[in-house]
Amino acid sequence: MEHFNPILAGGVPKDRFITIGEIMLRLTPPNYEKIRTASTFEASYGGSEANIALALANLGVDSTFFSVVPNNSLGKSAIRMLRSNDVHCSPMILSSPEETPTHRLGTYYLETGYGIRASKVTYDRKHSAITEYDFSKVDLESMLSEFTWLHLSGITPALSKGCRDLIMNSLKIAREKGLTISFDGNFRSTLWTWEEARDFCTECLPYIDVLFGIEPYHLWKDENDHSKGDVKDGVPLQPSYEQQDEVFQAFVERYPNLKCIARHVRYAHSGSENSLKAYLWYQDHTFESKLFTFTILDRVGGGDAFASGFIYAMMHGYKPMDMINFAVASSVIKHTIRGDANITDDVESIRNLMNMNYDIKR
Repeated sequence: MEHFNPILAGGVPKDRFITIGEIMLRLTPPNYEKIRTASTFEASYGGSEANIALALANLGVDSTFFSVVPNNSLGKSAIRMLRSNDVHCSPMILSSPEETPTHRLGTYYLETGYGIRASKVTYDRKHSAITEYDFSKVDLESMLSEFTWLHLSGITPALSKGCRDLIMNSLKIAREKGLTISFDGNFRSTLWTWEEARDFCTECLPYIDVLFGIEPYHLWKDENDHSKGDVKDGVPLQPSYEQQDEVFQAFVERYPNLKCIARHVRYAHSGSENSLKAYLWYQDHTFESKLFTFTILDRVGGGDAFASGFIYAMMHGYKPMDMINFAVASSVIKHTIRGDANITDDVESIRNLMNMNYDIKR
């Protein structure tokens, strides 16, 4: 694949990033309307892995996305949007009705919250093209040989058995080829059960270098006696530094292949105002970011913006505290941008927010 990203100004990229997942059509009632009363919808495209590819490409990273979409106007429109943001789509598959009989692009509806009313997502993605495609026809060895970094999530394996096999095979091949592998568990309760998610995502842990989040994974206190419970049992959603450090230490003791673990912590004051901070385990230390409080324009994709910000900072050799603060600042900025992805090409604006500098730039 011959790649050119105009943001790179023709330079040879040090890192070549690829991610695998589903891209969906997103339909949103305008002006915070509820779905049941809406007469119009705003159309855009999104999906966790696609969001990360989009964010990194806009920041100048050589970024590729692999998925399957139907060979119709919707599938082509999704690819067009990715390409317009400098995401390479060379491996993308436009499937025929024979290959994916239902021949559809997954869709989701977003009802944007306001004030005390939380946002709400309704999925319509069953039998989408990526769930029906036979991935045994894909030469993963050849596809992954051109890249240095692979990112995956726990959403795609929840879609079908074929998708689970795709993710596990990609992990194993990428490990053999020496790619840096990042993984975000990203549990979706509408796609599979908590135990199903924990069982599969735990199988992924031995292959991962960079882990986002601490769930859904089994981290048994005693591998031979599960009745003793999980190390994470009783740890609150907003843990203290000491509680988070203890969980991180348990992960890296069990899985020494993990080079770092990053997770963000959300404080929801209302549907419109949240606070974010994050913890990072890296080089035998746990780091805690600054706390950012902000007003929300569009919350969807905040976790993906955190992951993409962290990947960017790690690729560019940031110090640990700068890595985690840049990641949180990336997520905060995404909350001020409509759509799924953190579409900003201004690294300096993220760094200014990271340093809590809010002055106008002239």
